[in-house]
This record gives sequence, C-alpha cells and structure tokens, in this order.
Amino acid sequence: MSVELDEPTAESSDSDEINDFDDLDEVADETSVSLFEGDEGGLEYAQRHALVTLLKQRFISARTHPRDWQVLVENERVIRSRLNDLFLDLQVDPTREVAWKRQATSETASRFPTLLHDTSWSREETLVLVHLRDRLRAGLASGDARVYIDREDIVEYVASFRPGHATDEAGDEKRARNAVVSVVKAGLLIGSAADDRYEISEAVEPLLPLELLQELLEALQKANGSEPEPEPRDDDLFEEEDA
Repeated sequence: MSVELDEPTAESSDSDEINDFDDLDEVADETSVSLFEGDEGGLEYAQRHALVTLLKQRFISARTHPRDWQVLVENERVIRSRLNDLFLDLQVDPTREVAWKRQATSETASRFPTLLHDTSWSREETLVLVHLRDRLRAGLASGDARVYIDREDIVEYVASFRPGHATDEAGDEKRARNAVVSVVKAGLLIGSAADDRYEISEAVEPLLPLELLQELLEALQKANGSEPEPEPRDDDLFEEEDA
C-alpha cells in the first residue's frame, strides 16, 4: 500500500523554476496581455507564470512561491478556469497558504484525458510522510511558527517499523535515507538533500490524505505483528480534523 499524489507527466526540478520575477519587465509589460506575436492568450504574464508553476510543481505556497501565491490569491477564479480547461481541479488551503492541482473526476464516472499520472510513494517514503505530518501538527500545536526535524530522527522512525524477521539492516537504512532525499526533492522537506536538519513544509498536511496514511500505518503495524511504542506528542496524527 502506498500514498499516491498527482504529478505532471514531465518531471521538473526546482532548479528549472523561475520564481523571482526579476526578468518580468524584460519579458513584457506586467499589465500586458499580448506577450508575443500571434498571442491569443487572455492572461497577463504574472497570471501565466503562476499557472505554469502550478502545472510544473506538486504545489505552490506562500513560503516557497510567494509571488505566484499572491497572484493566485488575487486571480483564483481565472486560474481555476484555465486548469478546468485541462480537466484539472484547483485545491487551495487558505489557512496554510498552499495550493495544488488534482485530476478532475467526472460525475458520470467516465475518465477525462489527463496531463498527470499517479506517483506512488514507496513504503519508506510514506513512513517519512506519516512522521513529518505528525511532527508538523505537534509543533504547530505547541506554538512553533516553523517546525524542524533531523535526518537521523526520520531514519530512526522508519527503522521502528522494521519487521522482526528483517535481516538486511544496511539495505533498510539505505532505503530510509533515500526516502528522505525523495521527500526533499518533492519540496515537503525544505533544505538540500545533503542537510542533516530540515524544515517541514506546511504543505505536508493538506497534501496528504489522512485516511490513507492511517490505513497504511495500521497495515504496516499488522504486517510487523506488533505496534511500536507511540511517541510523546501534543497532537494526535489520527485525531479528526477540525471542520
């Protein structure tokens, strides 16, 4: 079992992203609609930039993409409309200031053409996400504006789910460390892959379906034959969300 997130079919990295708008004036007047010869588009440059960033990235947030987030807030309806034209649905969490796209679903159960594919997280990656969500909620409940976590803390948490019959400890640890790198590349841990300490992205909670994470954790505990000791925390990972 694994958690799946919609992703663009063409991979893009943070290094490919232009998010600072420094070259905005060189590209076009910020209020101009026609940006190149034969341009039939109806969006201004900043609106198109935010739309493209949404399509390229798993998510945008006020923290990671401040200019795109502001443009989205001011033009949510028109950007939602453009995504709908591509059979995509815009999801916005105004409290955590995070936005992402989902594949739209038909009311008649028919399938729409899609630009996205489901990306399945591995067992280790999903355990990392469970732990991050737990730590994020506990930290925010304690009044922390930003929540940090050590790489070794994550690796030890994943190791706590190792079945008693598992003998390849070195291989299991390598997979856990690779899982951390994958989550960093996804933008849900803020920092570089070589760091020993990361900030947990505020996007972790709204992006990850709570029910799937709970189901996965229960399945892993059952497969292992026993449950690890619960960690002390101020908030419960599986507590029902506030309305």
